[in-house]
Amino acid sequence: MLITLKIKTLDLKRLRIISQADEIGELIWNQVITWDYFQKETIGKQLVRAVDSISANLSESMGRYSYADRKRFMYYARGSLCETLNWLEKSTSRGMIDPQIAQEMQEKLNSLSYQLNVCLKNSK
Repeated sequence: MLITLKIKTLDLKRLRIISQADEIGELIWNQVITWDYFQKETIGKQLVRAVDSISANLSESMGRYSYADRKRFMYYARGSLCETLNWLEKSTSRGMIDPQIAQEMQEKLNSLSYQLNVCLKNSK
């Protein structure tokens, strides 16, 4: 349950971004959960942690009071997004994720990256 006292336009955009990040996280989770033990322990945990960290850091940015704090956590989210892309590429090249599914995930992550950069540019 999300509680907000005052919602600004930028906050609504961040809420949509958080929702999109969570959607991507679920897509990745549904892939990783089917992997064997070794794959889950090596790449799987890292991939899931990275993708879940995107929405977690965006959520935390909304709870920050100062402009600098909000922006810092959005930068953390962007770093987690880049890490997710890296683990997604590794899991695809090692035959753990179907290339077509990975391409769809990458497109969603690229769209999320664009939206996050817009939020960072306009964040106050």
